[in-house]
Amino acid sequence: MPCATAPAKVTYRKLYASPVVRVSDYTCLAGREGPQAEELCGANNVVLMRRGAFSKHFGRRTVTADVNQAAFFSKGSAYRVAHPAECGDRGTVFELSPRVLSDIVRELDSSAEGRPDRPFPFDAGPCETAVFWRHRDLVLTLEAADAAPLEPLWADVTAIQLVADVLEDAFERHGVTRKPRRRGTDEDHAERVEAAKAHLASRLSERITLEGVAEAAQISPFHLARLFRRHTGVPVHRYLTRLRLRASLERLAEGTPDLTELALDLGFSSHGHFTDTFRREFGRTPSEVRRHASRKALREMGKNLEV
Repeated sequence: MPCATAPAKVTYRKLYASPVVRVSDYTCLAGREGPQAEELCGANNVVLMRRGAFSKHFGRRTVTADVNQAAFFSKGSAYRVAHPAECGDRGTVFELSPRVLSDIVRELDSSAEGRPDRPFPFDAGPCETAVFWRHRDLVLTLEAADAAPLEPLWADVTAIQLVADVLEDAFERHGVTRKPRRRGTDEDHAERVEAAKAHLASRLSERITLEGVAEAAQISPFHLARLFRRHTGVPVHRYLTRLRLRASLERLAEGTPDLTELALDLGFSSHGHFTDTFRREFGRTPSEVRRHASRKALREMGKNLEV
């Protein structure tokens, strides 16, 4: 329940933050109770539940949020919260940057440009099974970020796409028609994607962010994420990982002596991060490939991947 004046029994914990999205875990320990004091929402937020339920009261209307529903909170809106059960509730708060949120909503709603300060024309929407599991997977990965390296580009794209899909389902459920696509943009979109690809290829050793790639392509982060996958078939973070891994094969074939140095040169956070990612992609470790470093060994590995 994201608000500017949160009750003491609600605790928040930041899971991830970047210039384009902030993801927070919240836990409410309230038991069964009626509507409480009025709260004021400090930002436009999307909330996905992981446990329990709460009811949001505003005027004579009531909306109940639970694990089957996404809840939408508009900046400046006033409401009161009640809890229909004793177990309290827990969920994830997604706060997109104003620009990213505006881009998503304007693509879905033909009337959104007339109400820039009110992006959500509804208070709840469906949380489909696939979205629920993707949400859980995102949270688990973010919570494990201290133990395992976290790729900011992946986090940005995954969180933005999750919110975009939730909003698309909500607009469809509430009968809001998609904004007609402008003609004559395919060529421009392709040029933006090519600019993004060139940016990635020239900065394999750098820390890449969605905002940075979008700036290089002169397009918004949300539209870059959508268009990149549409034109290449893979998300931008996956494309970057493949660039790095495939670049490593030549270095391994040459018998590079220091795998840690190779990992850092290609933008991986550590030797372990590089090895784990390499194994998932190719089915063997960099050390194994280097140990049998030859053109024949690489050809054999390629044949195995084709099977």
